[in-house]
Amino acid sequence: MRASRGSEAEVEDRRQAVLRHVAQEGEIRIADLAARMHVSVMTMHRDLDNLHERQLLRKGRGVATAFSNVAMESALRFRENANVAVKSAIADALAQEVSPGDTVLIDCGSTLFPLARRLATVEGIRVVTNSLRVTYLLAAAPAEVTLLGDRFYEDFESCAGPQTRRQLQDIRATVAFVTATSVRDGRLFHPVREYAETKQAYLDAADRAVLAVDHSKFGRTATYPYGDVGGYDLLVTDTDTPESELRPVRDLGVEVRTVAVPTDDPHS
Repeated sequence: MRASRGSEAEVEDRRQAVLRHVAQEGEIRIADLAARMHVSVMTMHRDLDNLHERQLLRKGRGVATAFSNVAMESALRFRENANVAVKSAIADALAQEVSPGDTVLIDCGSTLFPLARRLATVEGIRVVTNSLRVTYLLAAAPAEVTLLGDRFYEDFESCAGPQTRRQLQDIRATVAFVTATSVRDGRLFHPVREYAETKQAYLDAADRAVLAVDHSKFGRTATYPYGDVGGYDLLVTDTDTPESELRPVRDLGVEVRTVAVPTDDPHS
């Protein structure tokens, strides 16, 4: 078996893989997980103890069990640490859409956190967001930052609801960057109704709308459908996204830009 020790990044990558296996199967024996991940059962117990403490899955007697889809999608720390290299590559492409002096809308998806870090060096921009995390990332930046308020959802570290949507009606942005939890055949889905409606309000408040979605979000659905990708001007994703999912997007008249991820990145 492969040695169970490794760098912090390697351990976290393995735990993210474990979480994906459990999410896909719903419930799986710990011994089977250990064999699948080529680690000892003791190492797998440590990994599952960590994920259980972070409330990302349930560890029972001999088995690991997934939370509901809503709970999985609400686990910000899981989402933020997943596909880090992909999100970084997407952020490089998104940053090219911003110029000094722009008013930029950024929603609360973790895919956009690397973009917020890049925008911290752009002079003269105004950023409007419903994300507390994005606000913190831009705290020391020269940008003027406006945080939209409404009901605060701790799991998403952001606000959503009718008040947020009303505030967006009074804003005209140069560009809006929006993420999606799930995309299937060009249709958009989210597990929480308020966020589905808030994302649509972002779209309506900008001259240009850019959807940022990595390959892991395609081919999936969630509880609340909220239209399709056709309302966006540009979709930025990575080269692992299946062409079968990109074809319906192109058929809707949306430009698709795919980015390659460096293979030597330890998080890829």
